[in-house]
Amino acid sequence: MNIALAQIKLKPADYNFNLKNIISKIESTESEMIVFPQADATKLGSGDLASDEKCILRQIEMYEEIAAKKYQKLIVIGDVLIYNGEILESEDGFYNIKNTKIYVADNFYEDIDCDLYILTGLRHYSMNSTKDFIESINPKSDFIFVNSIGFSNCKVWAGQSFAKNKNGQLSAILPLCEEIVKQVNFAVFIPYVEGPIEEEIIKVTTFALKEYCENTGFKKVIFGLSGGIDSALTAVLATMALGAENVLGVLMPSIFSSQGSIDDSIKLAQNLGIKTEKHSITPMFDIFMEKIAHETLDTSDKENLAIENLQARLRAIILMYFSNRDSRLLLSTGNKSEAAMGYGTLYGDMAGGLNLLADLTKTNVYKVSNYINRNGEIIPQEILDKAPSAELRPNQTDQDSLPDYAILDDIIEMYIEKEMTSAEICEKYDKELVEDVIKKIYRSEFKRRQACLGVKLTQKSFFDGVNLPITQKIY
Repeated sequence: MNIALAQIKLKPADYNFNLKNIISKIESTESEMIVFPQADATKLGSGDLASDEKCILRQIEMYEEIAAKKYQKLIVIGDVLIYNGEILESEDGFYNIKNTKIYVADNFYEDIDCDLYILTGLRHYSMNSTKDFIESINPKSDFIFVNSIGFSNCKVWAGQSFAKNKNGQLSAILPLCEEIVKQVNFAVFIPYVEGPIEEEIIKVTTFALKEYCENTGFKKVIFGLSGGIDSALTAVLATMALGAENVLGVLMPSIFSSQGSIDDSIKLAQNLGIKTEKHSITPMFDIFMEKIAHETLDTSDKENLAIENLQARLRAIILMYFSNRDSRLLLSTGNKSEAAMGYGTLYGDMAGGLNLLADLTKTNVYKVSNYINRNGEIIPQEILDKAPSAELRPNQTDQDSLPDYAILDDIIEMYIEKEMTSAEICEKYDKELVEDVIKKIYRSEFKRRQACLGVKLTQKSFFDGVNLPITQKIY
């Protein structure tokens, strides 16, 4: 049979959109068979809504409406097969259509005897995993995996659908985060070419932001522009996703902010063509200290957590005001390293509706930022070169409170993503350091539970795949 792979956008429980999109691809594609991703609400990330009576009924109606059109082709939508106006059912996953023995399943089994194997389980994006997934499939028959593109509850369905022939050779692979319908030729062999991981991260995060805004109604975004690398990368990604005209960066200097950070922020905004506003938090800070705290600021203090957090929360007040007033989505700009260590202020710099960097370690933030500058300066080099700092006290740097990021990020990845034991990690790093990092990971869980939605980029992110207790007595 002439087969088409339909890697399309599907939205959780949005049956009007899904139905229209599926029908448009059926009617614009000349093929005997067209294979779509799963459109089941549960598989698309609808959670408990999938068991809602209205949702269940609408899903059944969607398949019935497609069947009623009696298209003269086999239509496969995940594990639902529609042929000659009928919705086909099979208890064992096998179907015989036009002398073709088809097997449909959520998982891959090597010992299945069929002519065409269709893998229906959707797969969310995870860095450095696509090649391994493709290589793990060793079919005895022609094979198809069709993934959707979409974003729901932190997970990105990023496409990269593919087909293999019965010799295990790759016959087709579809692009990342793009809607496309492609005819499959199982006689063709193509090599798998792995592109830069930084390019993937950029495509996935910008796609996630566009999808989130499209699905929630936001058209514009706002964030704090601090002169640091995290807000700079967020600014670039937001501009790529939504266009400079829809992006607003707010400079909110305090008495501790350096002139360099202000200048770097303005230079970045000019490079991107985005709008900026500048609102010093010093007047608000002074009034609070005088009227509420009844204290005089002592700038010689090496550390005053209440003072530091107050500044972050005053900035959040400004950002949330403009977010509410102008219907702008507030983007939080913290990264995975900071989240692991609790290096962020609840209701302050952690405030927001979406975080594009939440599953990126600081090391990866720098990698992506340098990649963005590969053909010329977009992020000012001064931002890339200077020591990271929250600038909440005089001469502060992140490394006053945190280990070197290269070491810290390696420990976080080994413990969280690779699930290595502390003893295994201590074979590479100092025991006291490792135990301190792990202790902080556990003791910061209460903050992460109150953080905004993030974009999942790894197999195990703090907001999906990691389940730590908030109260415990081990660490």
